[in-house]
Order: sequence, then C-alpha cells, then structure tokens
Amino acid sequence: MTQNPDAHRAEAAMSPRKARSALLARVEERLAGFLAEERRTWAASNPDAVELVDCVADMVSSGGKRLRPSFCVAAYLAAGGDPGSSAVVDAAAALELLHTSALLHDDVFDASELRRNEPTAHIRHAVLHTERGWHGEPRRYGESVAVLAGNLALVYADRLMAGAARTEWSRRIWGELSTELMVGQFLDVRAAARFRPDPALARWIALFKSGRYTVSRPLAVGAALADGTPGLQEVFEEYGLALGEAFQLRDDLLDAFGSAEVTGKPARLDFKQHKMTLLMSFALADEPEVRDLVGDDLPGTDPDELHALLIRTGIRDRVEAVIAERLKVANEAVAASLSPRWAAELQAMAKAAVHRDK
Repeated sequence: MTQNPDAHRAEAAMSPRKARSALLARVEERLAGFLAEERRTWAASNPDAVELVDCVADMVSSGGKRLRPSFCVAAYLAAGGDPGSSAVVDAAAALELLHTSALLHDDVFDASELRRNEPTAHIRHAVLHTERGWHGEPRRYGESVAVLAGNLALVYADRLMAGAARTEWSRRIWGELSTELMVGQFLDVRAAARFRPDPALARWIALFKSGRYTVSRPLAVGAALADGTPGLQEVFEEYGLALGEAFQLRDDLLDAFGSAEVTGKPARLDFKQHKMTLLMSFALADEPEVRDLVGDDLPGTDPDELHALLIRTGIRDRVEAVIAERLKVANEAVAASLSPRWAAELQAMAKAAVHRDK
C-alpha cells in the first residue's frame, strides 16, 4: 500500500493519536483484504476449506482491543518511521493474527465456551457436527477445527511478517516473540497441572505468555522496522516489560473479580482450570486461609467463598499495588527518553491497557 508524498507529510503532522489511528485503520483494511482473498482462493479451489478460513476471519472480525498492533505502530512512529509504510501495516496485521492463533488455542486449552460474548470456535463447530449428523465425537471435531484454525492463523501471521521484516534484526525479534509465546503457553498448562504456588514462575509465565508478546515485543518489532536506535529499544523493553506484567495482572483480577457480561468470557475460569496465576500464587504462598480452603482442588473450591476470601485477606489490594508500581515504572521509562508528545501517548496507552474492565 502506497501513499503520495503530500499524504505522508499530512500524516506526519498529525497528533500521535491521530497518526496511530490512521495506520491502525490501514491495518484493519489489510486484515480484511487478506482474509477475503484467502476465502476467494479456497472457494474456487475447494469450497469446504472456506469453513476453516472463516474460523480465523470470524475471530479477527469479532472485535478485540488490537493492543499488539497499536503498540507496534506507536513504537514505529515514535522511532521516526515513515507513516506511509506498508511494512509496518503488514507487521501489525501479523501480530493480530498471532494473537488470533493464541486465542483459538487458549479456548480449547481452557474449555471456554465464550469469547467476546459469542460461542467459541470449538463449541460452534461441535454444534455444526451434531446438526449435520456426522460421524465421530462432536467435541473432538470442534476442538480439532479450532486447533487447525489457530495453526492457520499462525501460518498467515508468518506470511505477512515475512514480507514486512526486511532486516535480520526484525526477523529475529519475530522469531523470539513466537517462541516465547509457545513456551509460555506450555508452562502455563504445566503449572496448572502441577498446581504448586510459585510466584517467581507465575511472574515468568505472565511475562512471556502475555506481557512480552502483548507489549514489549510488538514495540520492538515497530522500532526495528523504523530502524530505531538500540537505545530506544532499551526504553521500549523497560516500558514493555513493566506494562506487560501489569496487563497480565489485570487479566488475573478480571477473571477472579470481573463480570462475564462485561469481559465477554466466563468468570473465574482460571479457578475452574486450576490456573496458577500470579494472583493465586501470592494467595496460596502467603495466606494460610486460602491454602486451607483450596487445598489441591481449586476447581472444586466454592468460587464465591474464594472470591470473598481473596478480598478479605487483601490479595486483591496487593495485586492492585503491584499493578500501580509497574505502571509507574513504565511511565517513567518513556518520560525520560521520548519526546513529550510520544511519551504522553504511550502513557495514555498504558493507562488504557491497565485500567480496563474487559
């Protein structure tokens, strides 16, 4: 996608928020166009395959905060990148497709029935299996479709990033990001099965499964595409790691204390899935009452009783304090190194990411 020089100058003169919004609008167009072309290709080749492409497209079009593309685009622009670039548009779209892959897989791992207030992919396809009177087990079919759709989204992400990441530096960051996400997912599953309070491991999982791939790595991708200086990468790393941890801790609190009607997914799913989140690690390691109530059976614990106990023992307040401290670190990192305009923009993005209700 190209623009004329006058359009480039107009975008460069925009406020940081408007410039970021303009690029993000192009990211949405790229995602929609790419997936529509895939659908046309497969409809002509083998119409049955369209259902798998649609599974990816449905997740992409169902909403979402677009945090990863937003941080990628913000870092790119803050580092002086050309607003007319097609490479950053492809990279930001690739990040959203990587996120789509993770969500499709997460919903299977967690046996979640809702995502963004709609039935999850594996549930929808299990229902289709039943309605069509097909052979085999509907649950297994639905899960298989969702896993394959997640894999397809990952393939699409790699295809887009292959065209965007034109330097060894940007390709290395993408490879590290993808690897960290997979390893973090595995360690999350493993920690749930082992179910042993380990705040250090829980913090590591929070950083690599969510924090790094949500904030610091998308920032790094954007800066690399703009040929940002190594010093700027260090700033984004400090900001991104602090904000990424705060973001994941907010997720923990929303799962434990949020409303399913607002978050769009089942409440207290981490309890039901035995997830050793940082919140639960704090609680089990430091609060005898919580240990006595939970024992080794978190899914069997009365969620309302655990909810009340977490509030009474101060765990919720403790996590909020960690979030506030991490947000302060993130804000100070960009205030000390970026222009006032972009420091203010990244601080506003941090506030929105952390102080959210879904």
